[in-house]
Amino acid sequence: MAAPGLRRGIQRLLGGSPSRARLSRPYSSGPTLAEVLQLPKKQMTKLLYPLQELEQHLVPDTRLNLHLKLFDPSPENIERAEGIFAATARNRIEYLSSAVRLDHAPTLAQPEVCFIGRSNVGKSSLIKALFSLAPDVEVRVSKKPGHTKKMNFFKVGKHFTLVDMPGYGYRAPEDFVDMVETYLKERRNLKRTFLLVDSAVGITKTDHIAIEMCEEFALPYVMVLTKIDKSSKGHLLKQVLEIQKFVNTQTQGCFPQLFPVSVVTYSGIHLLKCFIVNITKPVTTM
Repeated sequence: MAAPGLRRGIQRLLGGSPSRARLSRPYSSGPTLAEVLQLPKKQMTKLLYPLQELEQHLVPDTRLNLHLKLFDPSPENIERAEGIFAATARNRIEYLSSAVRLDHAPTLAQPEVCFIGRSNVGKSSLIKALFSLAPDVEVRVSKKPGHTKKMNFFKVGKHFTLVDMPGYGYRAPEDFVDMVETYLKERRNLKRTFLLVDSAVGITKTDHIAIEMCEEFALPYVMVLTKIDKSSKGHLLKQVLEIQKFVNTQTQGCFPQLFPVSVVTYSGIHLLKCFIVNITKPVTTM
């Protein structure tokens, strides 16, 4: 179990106020990768590498703080990863099952990644965008916060499983603590946790509690900044620099590079797909 102080903090993940709740925009499938690769370089960079696009607006002293070269795959590598997210007869992408307890979760040997975040951060919309090339996969998206009440498991061929976790904060399920804490601590094939933060709002108190949980459990995790289309360029830059500074100075297990995304413009979606494929692929030995 988590330390008493942290567990009290986790309990507060069930609270939160609906005052910041906002309606999600209608889901759009966005441009295909083939279409993106045909765009002029400036537009292509904005959609594939949003951090690089933001770098152009920074003064030189702040550019190094974004860690832009930690994960900088070529368009060809992104294209190869895209194929893994495309449903075919030989690469079945499907919803497996839901669970409210770890012992109800499917037993799988393949690598697993999970997505967590506060209610209404855009988690289900992001997962739906990741599965845009698998139209038969139903990812339910609601305008109401707290729609996801269970852990939902999606199998991506023979490659990995993606888990949509319930949102914390406003309208979190009553058994959220036992469900999520147990999963994060005991799921042996969990390779990476993706912690979603609303880029327009920044890291909230409940996000801090989730970060503390990942840190205490020594989980490797990544911060994904959602809804980057909702902010002005100046506000987004300010948020990115503040969150990046927090990651650099206040975390141990967080991947040093942020992943800004938008399910409206599709910025960063293809890069995030490539990162997921990269961290779940089998390790080859000589």
